[in-house]
Amino acid sequence: MKLTFSALASVAVALLLASCATLLGPRNVEIPLAKLQESMENRFPFNNRYLELLDISVTNPRIALQPDTNRILTSMDASIAPPFLTSSWKGNFTVSGNLKFDPSRNALVLAEPRVEQFAVDGLDPLYANQAKKIGSLLAEHILANMPLYTFQPDELRYGGTSFTLSKITTKPNSLVVTFEPAK
Repeated sequence: MKLTFSALASVAVALLLASCATLLGPRNVEIPLAKLQESMENRFPFNNRYLELLDISVTNPRIALQPDTNRILTSMDASIAPPFLTSSWKGNFTVSGNLKFDPSRNALVLAEPRVEQFAVDGLDPLYANQAKKIGSLLAEHILANMPLYTFQPDELRYGGTSFTLSKITTKPNSLVVTFEPAK
């Protein structure tokens, strides 16, 4: 009799816990712009040589959030130096992108980067169009799927329940990430 009561009590507790998990609603996690900025700064400077023709250095990333389009905007300084010239071209570019969740890394990453602006100081107009094309490829190469924020495992679990990301909302000074209980 004690064994049957014990078994029934265990089943009742398990059912109670399972029902509590379904009572948990969505959770919001707010990520301040300062945290995103810090994460981006830790990945720079970026230095690379492309096609043995151009030495490219990208520094000083600056992040802004665009609540009206739900995109993130990243501006950076760039220096392009062909090894056969004694001087380099300096400029800046701005890239926007959507945010998506990469479950394999538990991270928010920049998806679909798009060059919004690319300017190089003192560049002969004859070469400006080619520089913009190179800048677009460079920006996409550097930023595509770059992790901007990595969630800790405890941020994806609460009360014994796993949560999955359901929505990302961009505010002027933060991201609000909404998680719902996993089904």
